[in-house]
Amino acid sequence: MLLAACASSGDTIDASPARTPAEAGLVDVQALVPDIDLDIRYAGSNNFVGAPIEGYEAPRCYLLEPAARALARVETELRARQMRLRVFDCYRPVRAVHRFVAWARDLDDQRSKAQYYPNVDKTALVPDYIADRSGHSRGATVDLTLMQCEPQGGQCEPLDMGTAFDFFDERAHTDAPAVSELHRSNRQLLRQAMERHGFRNYPLEWWHYTLQIEPAPTVAYDVPVK
Repeated sequence: MLLAACASSGDTIDASPARTPAEAGLVDVQALVPDIDLDIRYAGSNNFVGAPIEGYEAPRCYLLEPAARALARVETELRARQMRLRVFDCYRPVRAVHRFVAWARDLDDQRSKAQYYPNVDKTALVPDYIADRSGHSRGATVDLTLMQCEPQGGQCEPLDMGTAFDFFDERAHTDAPAVSELHRSNRQLLRQAMERHGFRNYPLEWWHYTLQIEPAPTVAYDVPVK
């Protein structure tokens, strides 16, 4: 989730006036892949803040159409290899980014330290891990993992990536030397599948991918996820 994966400080980001997904050109990924596995953490309490996040009114995955179609192609390819994606986050409203920054600056709230940032002092989360602008708000970034499935449409289980999603630590870096060969191999499987369809990885997060040719690289949206 690291919000530092955003436009650089010198880039100009325009706030979109869009009020609905349709006005923003955001597509519900389930319209393309109805049974895609969604585990949208910020719509519930299973996240580092410990509460539903502003702007996430439903556990849905919205992306701008080119990114949504590219993600659907990844899923189609993986299913032919008895694998699937599990998606943690897609488009993220600007108001949610502001909530994350407010949480990071509340040094009295340390409830999630043991689970999400055991080796990092909370004072260091901003700006190293959490910034005030997120690439997710531009509608072409997705957080996800890879699952291995049993034959003939059997149960799917996430591959062991060495850390949990949203783990603020060097071990979450995609090529972290501190993780095992198995973890590096699983991360590489995910990266190869995503890169074949135009996504690039953010090196500090094994789960974070952005469509390489972004449809709207200088526009941030604040449409609620409904």
